[in-house]
Parts: sequence; C-alpha cells; structure tokens
Amino acid sequence: MRSTTLLALLALVLLYLVLGALVFRALEQPLEQQAQRELGEVRERFLRTHPCVSDGDLGLLIKEVADALGGGANPDINATSRSNYSAWDLSGAFFFSGTIITTIGYGNAALRSDAGRTFSIIYALVGIPLFGILLAGVGDRLGSALRHGIGHIEAIFLKWHVPKELVRILSALLFLVIGCLLFVVTPMFVFCYMEGWSKLEAIYFVVVTLTTVGFGDYVAGANPNQTHAAYQPLVWFWILLGLAYFASVLTTIGNWLRVVFRRTRAEVGAPGGRTCALKPARAAPEQWFGTPCLPSRVWAGTECAPICPSGDRGAGDHTSALVDRAARFTTVQCGQPS
Repeated sequence: MRSTTLLALLALVLLYLVLGALVFRALEQPLEQQAQRELGEVRERFLRTHPCVSDGDLGLLIKEVADALGGGANPDINATSRSNYSAWDLSGAFFFSGTIITTIGYGNAALRSDAGRTFSIIYALVGIPLFGILLAGVGDRLGSALRHGIGHIEAIFLKWHVPKELVRILSALLFLVIGCLLFVVTPMFVFCYMEGWSKLEAIYFVVVTLTTVGFGDYVAGANPNQTHAAYQPLVWFWILLGLAYFASVLTTIGNWLRVVFRRTRAEVGAPGGRTCALKPARAAPEQWFGTPCLPSRVWAGTECAPICPSGDRGAGDHTSALVDRAARFTTVQCGQPS
C-alpha cells in the first residue's frame, strides 16, 4: 500500500472515530448526567429518612457495594436462600474461558486473584492462536457447505435461463440471507425467549458478540435465574459458528477487493491517460495471446501494449503472471510508440 493511500485511510478512520465520539456523546451523556442526579437524590432521601446514618458511612457502604458488584456479586441473590449459587460454576467458567480465546471479553465477570490473572495471560497467549486455527477451519467448511447448497439453487436458475450475472448476484444475496437467518435472526428469538430481552436488546447482544466487541451490559446466561447447565456452553458453540460465518464473509469480501485492486492497478496505466500493460515474452508485436492489439509501445525499456478492449487474453496462468508484473510497473510512464 502506498504511503499516500495509507495516510488517506488513516485520516478516514480518525474522521470516523471523531464522528462516532460526537454521536455517542450526544446520545449517552444526557443519560449519564440524569443517572448521576437520580443517585444524588436517592442518597439525600436516604439520609433524611435515616438520620442516624452519617454521610461518610453511607459513602463507604456505597463504595463497598460497588467493589462487590465489580467482583461478580449479584445484589438480587439472597445469601440465605441461594447460598450455593456461583457465577464460577463449571458452565459459567467454561463460558468465561470461551470469551478469552474468542477475544470477546464481556467484562461482566473479572478475575480477582493474582493467580487467576497470571494464568489468564498464559491461557490467552496459547488459546487465541489455537482458536484462530479452529475458526479458519470451521469457516472454510461452513462456507463450502453453504456454497454447495447455493450451487444447487444456481443450477435451477440457470435451467430457467436466468442471466449468469444475475445468478451471481442472487447467489451472494442468498449466502448473506441464509447466514443471517441462521446466526443472527434465529438466535435473536432464542435470546428473547430465554433471557426475557426485547428484540432490540437481543439483536444488540448478537451483533456486539459476533463482532467481538463484547461490552458486557448484556450477557447470555448471566441471569441467576437461568438454571440450564448446558445453556452457556451452547451459546459458546453458537459464537464459534457465527464467528466462522462472518469470517468467511469477510474473507470473501477481502478477496474480491484484492482482485479489484489488482486489476485496477494493472489497468489504470501510466500518467497521461494511456493504459498500458506488459506484453508477454516472445509474443508478436500486434498480438496478445492471439488477440489483435494496438501498436506496441516502449515502457521503461520493456515492450508493452495497451490492454485489448475485448477478446480472449489466453491462458489464465499467463494472464495472472502478467497482471502481477504489470501491477509492479503501474507507476512507470509509457514512452512514445516505437
């Protein structure tokens, strides 16, 4: 990537960050200020109702409660009636381990011991690459399975004499729609039923999870009333498949953009509006793999010819190698016709 392109991309990302900062501040800051005012009002009302409690003692209690909540305590749990409840049971610990290697890191559960933090460092350094290898393999299999199924639908469209360009567009749309139905829409309804969330809260959790943002304000299975032991492990397997699907989509988009970028570099040509590409060795001056072309030019001491507007350009391997060579010389100015 050229330095100018890199700087332009950096400027675009910074502009995008500033835009996000302005929007989030406008949307969230008033709610934060309102919550702070309400907390102050509740505190004053409590002190008026209980004059025997000093302001300092109440502040100390609030701080201790906040520390306990940060350590994973749940104020909805009654210690006498739910003494066996723990967020670190086998199911919860499995889910937490999964959030480490997937790099989601919701933050609703945090490690408090030095031994746990030390182990998490080693665990993450080993687990994240291991999960990356698994994700690549699952994404490849999942993408192949979806494309295989869509291939049967393509065959039906082709039998109906639908244009190939339209079939390609329909195939891409089907790939996206089927994946979204399987990994976004269906889990949304499951979470609405299991967690009691609204549809907006459920889709928010799904997107935040599958993009590995993981804010932690909504976490599946964090409700103490959720008693299904297999629930959180099943959620983790959904995360695995969902991440694999989105990884295959992003890989497909990246490959397409890479091809477009390479073709654009090869076909833009030299300054002055003339489009040139290297001509294959031992080719006739007026031919490109058997297709008539315009008169040859000299390009930095190497014969080249304008890219043919139409026609077969020959074997794919030769063309690919030629495009690679042309891409490395796109900044070189064409000379005059020899």
